[in-house]
Amino acid sequence: MSLFSRRLPALVRLVPALAMAAGLVSLAGQAAAQPAKPLTKVRYEEVIRSVLYVPMYVALNQGYFKDAGLDVGMKTSQGTDKGMAALLSGSADIVLIGPEASIYVANSESPAKPKIFAGLTATDGFLLMGRKPVSSAFDWNQLKGKSVMAFRPGSNPDVFLEAALRKHGLDPKKDLKLVNNIGPAARTGAWMAGQNDYAIFLEPEAGNLEKDGNGHVMASIGSEVGPVDYTVFTTTDVFMQKNPEVLQAWTRAVARAQQHVQTAPAADLAKQVAEFFPGMSQPELVKAIERYRGYKLWKTTPLVEKAAIEQLQDMLTASGVLDSGKRVKYEQVVVTDFAAKAK
Repeated sequence: MSLFSRRLPALVRLVPALAMAAGLVSLAGQAAAQPAKPLTKVRYEEVIRSVLYVPMYVALNQGYFKDAGLDVGMKTSQGTDKGMAALLSGSADIVLIGPEASIYVANSESPAKPKIFAGLTATDGFLLMGRKPVSSAFDWNQLKGKSVMAFRPGSNPDVFLEAALRKHGLDPKKDLKLVNNIGPAARTGAWMAGQNDYAIFLEPEAGNLEKDGNGHVMASIGSEVGPVDYTVFTTTDVFMQKNPEVLQAWTRAVARAQQHVQTAPAADLAKQVAEFFPGMSQPELVKAIERYRGYKLWKTTPLVEKAAIEQLQDMLTASGVLDSGKRVKYEQVVVTDFAAKAK
């Protein structure tokens, strides 16, 4: 018997194995050749650019939204009113704005109704600033008879400031003058021009003014008011009905960023968000992040609690911008399904 004849049975037995291996290679090649599922484009607007929104910038920089299948295009609205206008007009799919706007629109005749589906900040990030440093704890009575640069009446910055004033026994309407007619983009310039005795600023403006000796932080408004959701992710009822999977993916990406921000060193976070603050140095970013972290301004989960919306409506009523008879039910403006499923 020839050598070939003796090896033939062994070769025959190898054929199925070789065929299977070839099939696996072919399948792997086909899988590799298949195009990746295209990302879903989402038009997003943030209310303003601020270090207060670090978790969102981390999610963008670290690819959390892309991992969730989303391609996020971002614009800055320069105001909650403008952000809500973009949402209701259909030029934005998701906006980061104050929850007070959803309460106002819920009471309006707008056919489109906003729905809050996730929260980002636990309370107000504005810092009360004065022109001279104080050597001891700030005495809020120093504001009596002074002018304070605030924001548009009825906006969250204005409402939270008034709540802090009332906490310290001051009547926002009688004991001082709140200046509400300066737009977001003009506020720093107005302060530098000598307008007003005090003002509220977010980071990075507060840190920049402090660094240049043009202002000094007196107090944190959010620390005075306590935990009340300040900025939330909002969409319309129509977008929510048509795209629940997009909102779930979004909320998961936000929750992932919120967890990361809780434990990551400030220096790492500063590097991750640096592209969003080209005018700030790394040490300046680190300082701003550490300041906000110390005030516990960032939520640890995206869930917007009922107690927060109730307290906000108390504040809106006290400020005279919401009639007590027009309070809205929590379920009317907040949908918790997405936050509850975000892990």
